Amino acid sequence: MNTSASVFGNVHLGYIVIETDRFADWRRFGTDAIGMHHDALSRDLMRFRLDETECRFLLRRGPAEDVVTTGWHIDDHASFEQIEARIRVHGVPVVEGTAEEAQLRGVERLLRFPGPKGITQEIYTTPVTSSAPLQMLASGFVTGDSGMGHVALTSTKPAQIRGYFNTVFDARLTDYIDETISGVKLKIRFLRVNERHHSIAVAATRGLPLDPIRTRVQHLNIQAATLDDVAQSYQRVHELGFNMALSVGQHTNDKELSYYAQTPSGFEWEVGWNPIVIDESTWEPSTMQGISIWGHLPVGQTITDKLAQFRDGARSLARPENTVPALSGAGIPDD
Repeated sequence: MNTSASVFGNVHLGYIVIETDRFADWRRFGTDAIGMHHDALSRDLMRFRLDETECRFLLRRGPAEDVVTTGWHIDDHASFEQIEARIRVHGVPVVEGTAEEAQLRGVERLLRFPGPKGITQEIYTTPVTSSAPLQMLASGFVTGDSGMGHVALTSTKPAQIRGYFNTVFDARLTDYIDETISGVKLKIRFLRVNERHHSIAVAATRGLPLDPIRTRVQHLNIQAATLDDVAQSYQRVHELGFNMALSVGQHTNDKELSYYAQTPSGFEWEVGWNPIVIDESTWEPSTMQGISIWGHLPVGQTITDKLAQFRDGARSLARPENTVPALSGAGIPDD
């Protein structure tokens, strides 16, 4: 097996597994606010759909209040086996998911292996589609060749996380953003595995080994089909009493227009529209100043919220961050 041939372009973010005890709040948030399709499986399991794929978000009952797994759709068996071989050759354990686990995720078969920040990574080749019509408030969401959105993390070891996703998926650096928030300087790295501007974003505090976020992920992103979908879901989030993290704005790098709501589990949920699609023949990484062209202003944030965030950051000093060293190596130095 040639493990060096690139799998870039054959990898797509396919599903997310969230562990929560707040099922009633999540159902209202997902269906009534964001506008997704909901399927109740049992008292302890439910799913959200965005398209014909049977599962995009699997919620299972548990105490984490966090994302616990990301699932990656691999286009073909050759790329799937190549990724598996890469992980095994580095001595990292690979476990085949059970038939029940595959069924819950709406896939025919999956492999599981450790990922950065304790987020399990899973890969699969064949998603199961549903013939049941979508019942959702949104007109639709953009998935397809770009995958279903992106995951954003905060990290004290961003080079190692970039190294991990380069080793496993041949992720490419799209660009950087330098941002200062409340006097804290951040550097954000944006990584792509296909034509989507980024499927993974990694934010790090510059000069301080602090992670100010309690949860494993800082936010999840899904892409709405229309600008009206963004505006209407923004209004529903407000009307239903869910917390808004950032108001509507437009990003400097991918040009996506979006807002950020706070989920019942505490991490943020970005609903965006119309990000740019990368042209591999012309794209060159660059560094931009500031995350937004306009908007994305904090909503309802108090000094108490800020103090809590700094407390979380201080706690992170005593909490070692696992980047799966066998797959991240020494990391990739910044360009």
